[in-house]
Amino acid sequence: MDILYLLIPLTILLITGAIVAFIWSVKNGQFDDLDSPAHRILFEDDADRMPPQKPDKREDAG
Repeated sequence: MDILYLLIPLTILLITGAIVAFIWSVKNGQFDDLDSPAHRILFEDDADRMPPQKPDKREDAG
């Protein structure tokens, strides 16, 4: 029964921390756009990952 004197304040502290973390994340925009990251994988952006091609400096001899 004495353990309740420890668990009840600890539970209240953890719930308060979770509520504060949730409010902070909402104010900082963590939940603003949930759709575009899921659709971003569908678009190809291979051009961003490929190095730019250098012009061919060889001239035709003929």
